[in-house]
Amino acid sequence: MNAATPRRTKIVATLGPASSSPEAVTALARAGMDAARLNFSHGSHDDHAERVRLVREAERVVGRPLAVIADLQGPKIRVGDLEAPLRLDRGTQITVVGQDAGRNGAVPGELPVSPAVLGEVLQPGHDVLIDDGVVRLHVESVEAGRASCAVLAGGTVTSHKGVNVPGVPVPIPSLTRKDIDDLEFALALGVDYVALSFVRSPADVRDLSDLIEHAGSTARVIAKIEKSEAIDALDEVLAETDAVMVARGDLGVEIGVAEVPLVQKRIITAALERGKPVITATQMLESMVHAPDPTRAEASDVANAILDGSSALMLAGETAVGQYPVEAVEYMDRIACAIEPSLGYRHELPQPEERATVGQAMSNAACDLAEALGVRAILVPTFSGRTASAVARLRPRRPIVALTHHAEVASHLAIEWGVTPVVIPECRDVTDLWSRSLAAARETNLVREGDLVVLTAGTAVNIPGSTNVIKVELV
Repeated sequence: MNAATPRRTKIVATLGPASSSPEAVTALARAGMDAARLNFSHGSHDDHAERVRLVREAERVVGRPLAVIADLQGPKIRVGDLEAPLRLDRGTQITVVGQDAGRNGAVPGELPVSPAVLGEVLQPGHDVLIDDGVVRLHVESVEAGRASCAVLAGGTVTSHKGVNVPGVPVPIPSLTRKDIDDLEFALALGVDYVALSFVRSPADVRDLSDLIEHAGSTARVIAKIEKSEAIDALDEVLAETDAVMVARGDLGVEIGVAEVPLVQKRIITAALERGKPVITATQMLESMVHAPDPTRAEASDVANAILDGSSALMLAGETAVGQYPVEAVEYMDRIACAIEPSLGYRHELPQPEERATVGQAMSNAACDLAEALGVRAILVPTFSGRTASAVARLRPRRPIVALTHHAEVASHLAIEWGVTPVVIPECRDVTDLWSRSLAAARETNLVREGDLVVLTAGTAVNIPGSTNVIKVELV
């Protein structure tokens, strides 16, 4: 990355077998990784603990905060235990049964699924999609929890492949026993975010937030939008969560691939309006799992996600199991740097019905002033990070330097668009705060002596939500 003109869209890289050495993680950070995702659907607790250690070491090497995201598996419906891969041919029949009824897949003509409750909710006319829709079944009849299905699209099914039933509410908890065990472990590791899979309602987010708070953790919640129920309750989910992820894999299976682009734009816009970070994920540079260069379509997909307003973009298999993990991050960085100069400033006056806070109004005014004067950067001392996010939601064309004495807040802001988080000592008063902020900004190399900056802060130091001053200052 170029320190003088930093990339504003952040990059999340999933760690896995291809990126589990000290050299690999440090190389990813140097290439531009801003956050590391731990996928708790795979790997052991020991694997994840070692990866967190490597991220914290890389953080020290590159000299900037890196966020760690624990991505919980969630209540995913899966194929049960099969004695051998099962070949399903188009035009044949198969009976979907609960794992117990299927006797571990030993009965010919039956496909066990887990949890077994799925058999109780399937009805004639429902579709059952396996392995992200590669295999497609259509329910023709149901008797005693056993669904007789026609195979519409065939393929080979192996144990534990994912199963989707679009539009069918399945009565299972948002957090499984495995998720709760993984959550306890992840919080003990000091992760910065917990991503909640298959969110269906704001209550799902509240339940996770309560568990995190009860554990005494400062970790924040990322609600993964991949169910039609979450789209229907998007405003309510956004009100509860700290950030969202457009999880296009299961989302595409749930609502249909053709609907995903517009839904992606809707989610990103809604998150922007509320000043909440939004991550766009899934198959962004998928071909780079095996190839050193992305396809032109992938480059366009990344570019459009940036133009839509994504705060961050996420790489999955590209960095977890791919042959070119560092190159994938470097390519995403290059595409972002090429596209971002075309982004416009989101000048936005709050409407009366929005009941804007003083902090929001101040961040709007600070951005307008920065644009009008063409200052070098916007400096935002922040206790909780919320003021920095309020500034970032307007997508100003000036770098945002967020200054905080809380290391965990700096890590939270590592995924926030356009923000360079910096940890400074706790300040005695507002004069001390301004002085330390200017000195820290110079150390980032984003501003130099003689540059003009806008600084927005609160005269009541170290009190969240107290932003009430805008200051134009010569560094």
